[in-house]
Amino acid sequence: MFSTGVFLCAVLISTALAGPWANICAGRSSNEIRTCDSHGCGQYTAQRNHRLHQGVDVLCSDGSTVYAPFTGMIVGQEKPYKNKNAINNGVRISGRGFCIKMFYIKPVKYKGSIKKGEKLGTLLPLQKVYPGIQSHIHIENCDLSDPTMYL
Repeated sequence: MFSTGVFLCAVLISTALAGPWANICAGRSSNEIRTCDSHGCGQYTAQRNHRLHQGVDVLCSDGSTVYAPFTGMIVGQEKPYKNKNAINNGVRISGRGFCIKMFYIKPVKYKGSIKKGEKLGTLLPLQKVYPGIQSHIHIENCDLSDPTMYL
């Protein structure tokens, strides 16, 4: 009985770690979270000046294809900044019990259905705005909870 319980626990943990979302960035074998650089760190609740980071930064190269993490609806455009710059673009996606904002992409569309793994857009040039940053997609749950477990 004990060994069965241990096996079941291991299966549940590995399934949870695998996550339900697709790989988000072309050329990456997994959704790897940005480490720290001179512009900050990419994990959820990392310190950012006088606030906490409310999302997770997933590594991606400037100009790379970005894929939908799950099947759902693109609800509309999202802009992370008040001022205009080269990376001030993104989308909100809802579906499968999720609602997320994805920043720093030029999407293929701002409304309509999208399937898991389908091309969502292209990563914008983060290096033009933040030289030396690890280029990434910012993913934020609409309710500001931690999205890390789904990656």
